[in-house]
Amino acid sequence: MGRSDDNPKIEGVTVSMDEGPTLRRRRLGTELKRCRERAGLTQENVSRHFEWHAAKVTRIETARVAVTPRDVRDLLVLYGVEDEQYREALLELARSSRQKTWWADYRDIMRPGGFIGLEADASSLRDWAPIIVPGLLQTEAYIRALMRTGRAADPPQHIDRRVALRLKRQGRLTGANPLDLLAIIDESVVRRSVGGPEVMEEQLRHLIDVAKLPNVTLQILPFDAGEHPFLGGSAALLEFRGTTHLDVVYLEGLAGDLYEEQHSEVARYRAEFEALSARALDPRLTLKMIESLLRA
Repeated sequence: MGRSDDNPKIEGVTVSMDEGPTLRRRRLGTELKRCRERAGLTQENVSRHFEWHAAKVTRIETARVAVTPRDVRDLLVLYGVEDEQYREALLELARSSRQKTWWADYRDIMRPGGFIGLEADASSLRDWAPIIVPGLLQTEAYIRALMRTGRAADPPQHIDRRVALRLKRQGRLTGANPLDLLAIIDESVVRRSVGGPEVMEEQLRHLIDVAKLPNVTLQILPFDAGEHPFLGGSAALLEFRGTTHLDVVYLEGLAGDLYEEQHSEVARYRAEFEALSARALDPRLTLKMIESLLRA
C-alpha cells in the first residue's frame, strides 16, 4: 500500500519522520508491546512461536535492538493486526529506525544503553550534576583534563575520539531544533579545580557564555541548600515533545547505568527536578556566583 503522508499515524498519533532512529525505535517497541498484549500473548509465547532467543522480544519492545521490517510484519500477523494503515506505519518505523546515525562510528567508546541516541532525539533535558560540569557544557580543555585523570592508560588516539564525541554532542545546543537544557550543578562543581587555574577560568567563562543561549538554563545549588533527594549521584530526565509516555530518567553510576521508564517514576523525578530547581540559585544569581569566582 503506498503512503500518501510523510507522517503516518499510529492510532491517531502522528509519527514524525524527522525524528531520530532511537525515538522511532522506542515508538515501535511501545506499539508492538501493545499489540502483543491485546493479542493475549506473553513474550515467552512469541519467542517460542518464532524459535527466537528468549530475550529477543524483550529487546525489541524496550528498543534495545533495531527490529527488521520482516520481523515486524511477522509479529503483526501473529498478533492479528489487520489495519493496513497502522501496519504500514509500523513498518515505516522499522525501516527508518535502522538508518545509520552520526554516532555509529563511536559505538566502540560509548557506554551501553543508548544515552547519546536518546539525547539526540530529546526535545528537553533536565540534568543534575553533583561532581563535574555537565558534558554538554564542558570545554575541550576541561574534557581532556577529565580524560587524563579517568583514562590515563588509554592511547592518545582513543582520548582524541572521546573528546571529539563529546564536542560533537554539544551541537544539540546550537543546531536545528536545539535541545532545551536545564542544568542544575552543585556549588562544588564550580569550585573544584579541574586541569588547573587556566582550564577552570576558561570553563567558568564558557558557562557564562553558554548560559546566555535562549534554550539553556543554568542554576547552581549552593552548599547551604542542605540535603535533597539527588544526593546519591547524577541524574538526567530526557523528555520528548508530544510523547511523554516515552520520557526516560537516566542515572549514571560507577557500578552501571540505570534507565527508568515507568511513568510513575518518571513523574516522581520530574517533580523532584522542579523542587531542586526551586531551591537552587536562579540563573541571574548563578552567573553572579560564577563571576565572583573569576574575580577571586
